[in-house]
Amino acid sequence: MKKPLLKLAAMLLVAAFSLGAFVAQAADQSFASTKVVLQISDPNPFKQTLVLNVASNLVKAYGQDDVDVEIVAFGPGLRLLMDGNANKNRIAGLSQQGVRFSACENTVRNFSKKLGDAPKLDGHAKLVKAGVVQIVDLVKKGYILVKP
Repeated sequence: MKKPLLKLAAMLLVAAFSLGAFVAQAADQSFASTKVVLQISDPNPFKQTLVLNVASNLVKAYGQDDVDVEIVAFGPGLRLLMDGNANKNRIAGLSQQGVRFSACENTVRNFSKKLGDAPKLDGHAKLVKAGVVQIVDLVKKGYILVKP
């Protein structure tokens, strides 16, 4: 009598873990019909404004629920996501519309060596191991790369 109960419990446990893995994988996938990754690797304020304009235009054109936009900053482009950037309010507004901001951890580490301290990042930025790797991974998931 105990063996059937143990088998049932084991099967339920396996099913629960499988469902958990499925839910976690589904949460990682976007259901938007248009997926775009925007690269910023230039310190030029004009280019920073341009990448934010492109993100805003994408959200306006496709609608917040039908476009998935991530801006990946690395190299000198990390300055866009550094605390105190003139575009702070635009970043906050775009973030509220679902645009994600990724900052390259490799670049942060290199800036830290040059500056003596880690640069403080905008609160909307999330660190990723490497900006270029993040872009490649997103392209593999069907994102279109745009480098304004």
